[in-house]
Amino acid sequence: MPALTSIRTSEGKLEIVNQLLLPHTTEFLEIKNVEDAFDAIRSMKIRGAPAIASLAALAVADHLSRGLASTPTPDWLGGVDALRQHVEGVLSYLFKARPTAVNLGAATRRLSKALQASAAAGKEPRAIALDLIAEAKQIDAEDVGRNKQMSKWGGDWLVDRVKSQGKSGGNLNVMTVCNTGSLATSGYGTALGLITYLHETGKLERAFFTQSTPYHQGSRLTAYELQSLNIPSTMLCDSMVGSLFQHHDIHAIAVGADRIARNGDTANKIGTYNAAVLAARHGIPFIVVAPVSTVDLDIADGGRIPIEQRPAIEACLVRGALHPPTFDANGVKQQATVMVTPEGLEGVYNPSFDVTPASLITAIVTEKGVAVKKDGEDAFDLTPVV
Repeated sequence: MPALTSIRTSEGKLEIVNQLLLPHTTEFLEIKNVEDAFDAIRSMKIRGAPAIASLAALAVADHLSRGLASTPTPDWLGGVDALRQHVEGVLSYLFKARPTAVNLGAATRRLSKALQASAAAGKEPRAIALDLIAEAKQIDAEDVGRNKQMSKWGGDWLVDRVKSQGKSGGNLNVMTVCNTGSLATSGYGTALGLITYLHETGKLERAFFTQSTPYHQGSRLTAYELQSLNIPSTMLCDSMVGSLFQHHDIHAIAVGADRIARNGDTANKIGTYNAAVLAARHGIPFIVVAPVSTVDLDIADGGRIPIEQRPAIEACLVRGALHPPTFDANGVKQQATVMVTPEGLEGVYNPSFDVTPASLITAIVTEKGVAVKKDGEDAFDLTPVV
């Protein structure tokens, strides 16, 4: 099976894999403009904090490239002020697609700073646009390397911790939530990258993953990635986590993050907090794996993290392939969306994220290292890893 990817670029074309159709259908959608990028992010055709930041950056690069190649030249390339106003408007628009994921904001702010720096250097509009294109592509390119670095940091830390308890450090069972692999990033992944690293180094016995309803990122995407990597794995319903901890030897929980506050409070896929509470009850290390760009030092704690509320209908529907499998005339597996609740259901609670308090987190891992709390403290000092 070819390497999985969330974004691909070739011959001036920017495309994403439509994750709403995975794992049964692999469909690449062309992102022709910033509106397409906004829709893809908002509708969760692409998801995962690092991946949506990469898409936003590449969409800006593609937009500017098209403008530079256009005849006649767009008005917004007619002067520095016009370019600045136009680009800032585009960045603000993209940021609003999914505000909880701080990586998206970090990418747009980075491009805004690059814009201001090039303008302050006295460059003309076309040169500024070229600088922004280069910066945007760099945002995407940096992701894979840092994912591998943080996965190694986290994996080695876990092995050492298990060894310190008098165990071998091998045959590890690690559970994860949602999807944090290549489909959620530009490659390798964060928490799923840690699991992949343990597998590659012969330390992993089995990966466990929750279905992660209502979008089923676990049962659709994580299952697909683990299967493609030939990593032994077991799926469980979100409500089965406590039972798993009671009856199986789980060595750690590894999750990603959409935003980490200065004290270590972490916003992630809904259901993460539940898993953290149960992990604490059973004495299982709870590890957050995320890039530095996910850490938001401007907010003191998780109480200030905006939590995205998804449309109620999304919690009432399930999409998947027909069973037994049915194929259309082109050999494509047919899929359907079905409603599992009564029509007109009132009172649907459907937040996309929850916040896990730092007190329940054992370690926070970035590409710069591993942070742990001092004895007796409930908050992290993240200074060494940002």
